[in-house]
Amino acid sequence: LPFCLDMAEQDSPSLVEVVKQVAVQQHLQDSEIEKNKRVLSYLQAELQEIEKQMESVLLETKATERQIYQQEDDTETTKCHCESLESQVRDLNAEKIKLKLDTEAAQEAFEMILARNSAYREKIRIHKEHLWEAESKMPVMLELFKKRDMVKVLQTKKEELMNDLLNPEGQVIKQVQEEITHIKEEVTMVKECIKEKNNLLEEEKKVHATLRKEIEVQNKRWDAILKRLHCQLNKLQSNRRHWHWNIQQMEKKAADLRKCLGITE
Repeated sequence: LPFCLDMAEQDSPSLVEVVKQVAVQQHLQDSEIEKNKRVLSYLQAELQEIEKQMESVLLETKATERQIYQQEDDTETTKCHCESLESQVRDLNAEKIKLKLDTEAAQEAFEMILARNSAYREKIRIHKEHLWEAESKMPVMLELFKKRDMVKVLQTKKEELMNDLLNPEGQVIKQVQEEITHIKEEVTMVKECIKEKNNLLEEEKKVHATLRKEIEVQNKRWDAILKRLHCQLNKLQSNRRHWHWNIQQMEKKAADLRKCLGITE
């Protein structure tokens, strides 16, 4: 027993040190545990924050995907619209070419009508000249001119006879009277002939008046045709300018759409 006590006394300082070491280790472990708890709390907070960020990123990703889908749909719609516009541009170009050909044909027809109208008016002018020349050479007119000259001669002769009447010789008076009677008869015949010629001349004038009316009607008809053709040509030119403006607008819009889509011609 004394030996055991001595041994216990010898071992007691080591036990105290062990207890101290255990206490120190326990303290270190507690500190480490507290530190780990703080680190764990920090990591949990970081994890929660990361999870929130991940949820936000997921929401943004879904919104971005929706935008991408919407942009893809818009791109497809724009592509279809662009194809439709290109088709319309091709149709407008074809219609433009057709209208250009129609306008050229109408212009040629208008020029042909103008040429025919000019030729027709030249024919009318020549016809009038020939008509006046023919009137001046007509037998009736020649006879009328001849009778007028005869009347002038007879009037001159009458004046001479009137002067001879101042002569008191009876034979001269008788001869003059006989001549006057004969002249009166001739004058009467000439007047009747002139009357007939005048009637014929009036009929010719009526015919000429009818011809002039027909010529005026034809002139009015050709003027109306010219006015209508002018109106048609103005309308075609106005439509052509309007279609040309529409084509330019469509081409500009198509170019803007190609530029937005990144399409190079």
